[in-house]
Amino acid sequence: MSIESVKSHFKQWNREGDVKEFESSSATVIEAAETIGVIPARIAKTLSFKGEGEHAILVVAAGDAKVDNKKFRQTFGFKARMLSPDEVLAQTGHAIGGVCPFGLANDLAVFLDVSMKRFESLFPACGSSNSAIELTLAELFEYSGAKDWVDVCKGWEEKGNVETAAGNAVDGI
Repeated sequence: MSIESVKSHFKQWNREGDVKEFESSSATVIEAAETIGVIPARIAKTLSFKGEGEHAILVVAAGDAKVDNKKFRQTFGFKARMLSPDEVLAQTGHAIGGVCPFGLANDLAVFLDVSMKRFESLFPACGSSNSAIELTLAELFEYSGAKDWVDVCKGWEEKGNVETAAGNAVDGI
């Protein structure tokens, strides 16, 4: 059902047909990269955190990025606490391995991490452990209903990607 809610979400942009379903798993960053044929960093992973109220917040980041607890606290004003698999399913409507910011069960705040800005397009999951869609940064921002770009991750800059990140940033995002 989860992939169906994502396809339904994409109908408003006539993009439901662009959701790809694979024979092999795309549940982890590594599996998704191998299945799609891209480097792991181009997989847009959706991380689910406990918010201040009843609802979670989602942070979409590059596949090679890791959450920096200090940056997270400075940005959001509270400690980064990941949701349990059951909480993720209840909050998003998607099971671990297919979590994405589309076709959500609840109206959740979505933020995009700057770690993704070094790429023209990325591949987020689409609600199942064997699905993805290729989206530009602008499309990812629009289709996810993101509130803003944030800088809450680490690890990706240390791989010599700082120049690449600045060089591929999309104007106005």
